[in-house]
Amino acid sequence: MSRITTSERGDIPLPEDEAETGTPGGNGFRRALSSVGLLVAVGSGALLAVGAFLGLYVRPTSDDWCALWKARDMGPFGLVSDFYNTQNGRVTNAFLSGVIYADDMLGPKLLPAFLVVALGVALFLLARAALRALGRPQPPAVLLVAAVGLIEALLFFAGTRAYQVLLWAPATISHTLPSVIGLWAVVVAVLAARSPRGRVAAVATAVLIGMAIGTLSEPFTMVAGISAAAVGVLCLPRLGWAKDWYVSTWCAAACVGLAGGLALLYTSPGAQWRRAQVPKKPLTLSEAGEIVHDWWRMWQTITDQWAYAGALAVGVLLGLGLVFAGPSRDRAAAPAGRRRPRGVTVVAALLPLPLLALASLGVAYGLRSGYGVTGWTYARTWTNFLVPMLLILFAYGTWAGYRLGQRLQAPRPAVRAARAVTLLAAGGLAVASAIALVQPVYSTTTGTVARGIAWDRQNAQIRADIANGATEVTYRPMHIGWLAEPFFTKVYERDWAAQCAARYYEVDRLNRP
Repeated sequence: MSRITTSERGDIPLPEDEAETGTPGGNGFRRALSSVGLLVAVGSGALLAVGAFLGLYVRPTSDDWCALWKARDMGPFGLVSDFYNTQNGRVTNAFLSGVIYADDMLGPKLLPAFLVVALGVALFLLARAALRALGRPQPPAVLLVAAVGLIEALLFFAGTRAYQVLLWAPATISHTLPSVIGLWAVVVAVLAARSPRGRVAAVATAVLIGMAIGTLSEPFTMVAGISAAAVGVLCLPRLGWAKDWYVSTWCAAACVGLAGGLALLYTSPGAQWRRAQVPKKPLTLSEAGEIVHDWWRMWQTITDQWAYAGALAVGVLLGLGLVFAGPSRDRAAAPAGRRRPRGVTVVAALLPLPLLALASLGVAYGLRSGYGVTGWTYARTWTNFLVPMLLILFAYGTWAGYRLGQRLQAPRPAVRAARAVTLLAAGGLAVASAIALVQPVYSTTTGTVARGIAWDRQNAQIRADIANGATEVTYRPMHIGWLAEPFFTKVYERDWAAQCAARYYEVDRLNRP
């Protein structure tokens, strides 16, 4: 007679071989889950590998031209002074640009691969830490890898500006890299929670990172500030979500840093000059309505991309994996903790949606203030709130999959059939989302590679002309990713792209072909 164990809910004793998966027949279902997860992981990983590889074919365009010659002639700290005094006050942005463009285009070529790896590792570590904190069993690792890979692939390729979000360094520095820095700051805070000294260091680091982000990207500063403030309030010890003040203190420190960095940026001579170019008008009711309209059009564009639903689907797969992974080995050692008021739990579950709406509305306001009526079309800035959107979808999907899986544990044939249907639906949607990204990845690949080859050919000719003593050279614009190129305007004196390209080549002027 086999030894028996008692399930966590104390209702039905299960044989040992069944307890390992938490349900009769769970071994087969778990293998099926892992197989679907492997398919999603391989597919999304292949897409990300292509995106990282495309960095080798990135060539200068738009703001690259200005960053290249300034980094070469001024260095990182000269670029910081230039941004602070004459550009926009984003000193962290300037320093990172100076470092990335220090060796011509080497940094921008390697940056996409760095973003893919850094973001993926941070998401994986945070997912594991969250499951451990909740006392959940660790699901098959392939499901976590699939979730991280698909979320990344959706972020980089599901939108309307894939080239800008991953391959164009000025955009990734301002709107993609801040999310990576923010997630790694949270990883550090989680790891530091194990020791008192580590906590003190993490809180101090949160202030510094907050200040850096505040002078790196205004949109992400707003998104991060709203998120940190909400988490800090929800994690007050009296509400039962945290046993001490560490989380709330860390969030408060991050908010202080963000506010300090934003104040440094806002009061800089460069930011004052920039505001003077487009004087702000008082916010009227009509203007507020236009901002809301811009915000609505942004979300219409996003929701038209059905592939984003893949984040929800892969979350369902992970939730099912939690149920069928077996009982947690950490839960018995974990303290029971205080009972959380039901109202607080409901608020915590629903709060991400209005916070996401508020953050995206703030981005819409900033875009209209800075770029006018077409500002909302600058989709590269949406990355600042698309990262939390994808994580929210994934979290809701995981919760739904976990609750659904708990109701699909009975050995009855009907329940087993329902399990199969659920797996087919969630897995099919996740796989379909990955497949939907093949076309934009293909388009980005062909365009980037073709431009890189053509640009190298033209660049070699320009360098040869300069070596022969030419002070004016011919440049044929090579547009990509909806970005500006030399001769985007008929008036050369107003053509900043052409003038920066001329400074890069160290010639007097560029001529049209």
